[in-house]
Amino acid sequence: MRAFESIHFAALAPGPRLIVTGAVHGNETCGTVAIRRVLGDIEQGRLQIVRGEVTFVPITNPLAYERGQRQGDRNLNRKLAPTDDPREFEDHVANWLCPMLARHEVLLDLHSFHTAGEPFAMVGPGNNTGRLEPFGHAAREEALAVRLGVRRIVDGWLSTYADGVERRRGRPASDGAAALDLDADYGVGTTEYMRRVGGWGFTLECGQHEDPRAPEVAYRAILNTLAHLRLIDAPEPQPVTEVEALRLFQVVDKDHADDRFSREWASFDAVRAGELIGTRHDGTPVTAQVDGRIVFPNPQAQTGQEWFYLAREQGRFRAGSS
Repeated sequence: MRAFESIHFAALAPGPRLIVTGAVHGNETCGTVAIRRVLGDIEQGRLQIVRGEVTFVPITNPLAYERGQRQGDRNLNRKLAPTDDPREFEDHVANWLCPMLARHEVLLDLHSFHTAGEPFAMVGPGNNTGRLEPFGHAAREEALAVRLGVRRIVDGWLSTYADGVERRRGRPASDGAAALDLDADYGVGTTEYMRRVGGWGFTLECGQHEDPRAPEVAYRAILNTLAHLRLIDAPEPQPVTEVEALRLFQVVDKDHADDRFSREWASFDAVRAGELIGTRHDGTPVTAQVDGRIVFPNPQAQTGQEWFYLAREQGRFRAGSS
């Protein structure tokens, strides 16, 4: 198993501190390919870091990467934090990764997804002083989000996960109760941790795992980020002209191994109020309460874990925002 690897560049002129990560999940390799391509551009003199600092992490989770699977011992992108008592491989990753995130200001975390679909960016909340996810850099995230090269932008991850935790706490024990995670911090991954230590950034879902276009999406996003932050001398990336802005608002858990979807859903499929999404093992229908989109449907979800999310359109992002 390889050692942890990061490649750091620091320019003479001051500027933002960016970190770009790939393969947080070992079977999501588009970021790794794109980062290696950018490193080749720098080594060959086609690209020069002229301001600030940038750190590239091509393979964030080497155990999962070498196994060609999502995780080593557990999902690195859940409850991410340093620990004094590392027990699983991902605990060691967190002890290496989290201090490095804290030394930077901006994170671009490159991912892919299981089913076919259009790339999208996941961003943080609006500015707030709340307990769950206080944040003060929304304008910076919004300005770069529309310049990453994708038109679909999603927010609401951590608050929706926390709402799901509260619903779980109110349910009586069941066969899946032992598997339910009742800690809202389980929803904290790379970008959520970055915001907790004062930074900001994105999870960019670049396409389906095997889509040959996904590494190109990741590569273009890296270049656009470097240009927007002025780490390289390049024209300012143009914002997308039509933004599809969605906010997660509900997570539905799988209560029993025999819960079944009504059909093969893909992320961002539209659902209408009253439409059948799935059926519980006892025949109880699971329907949409309002018009929206289904996100991250997982027919292989374990009992007591997230089965699917629902999102709806919102007007936070505007074409040409800056």
